[in-house]
Amino acid sequence: MKILAIENEIEGVEWDHLEDLLKEEALHVYNLYLSDSIREIYFTENKNAILILETEDKKTAINLLDTLPLVKSGKIRFELMELRPYSGYERIMK
Repeated sequence: MKILAIENEIEGVEWDHLEDLLKEEALHVYNLYLSDSIREIYFTENKNAILILETEDKKTAINLLDTLPLVKSGKIRFELMELRPYSGYERIMK
């Protein structure tokens, strides 16, 4: 199942002096990418992460994101949405 994960920063988080944590985050994301759990990752113009995950279900995606260092340390959280195939073509394929 494809899952869209939209990062939301926790209000009041100070981002200064977090270089080591950000490196740890990047390495963890890279390993999840290599394992095919993260299919795509982007930043918005506001530097929030957008991830496309491939997991068994939404609960598995939540558990996966909970392993990220920035999530574990309470710096960010994610809003998740299941992505389902577009079915609108059925309207014109009759």
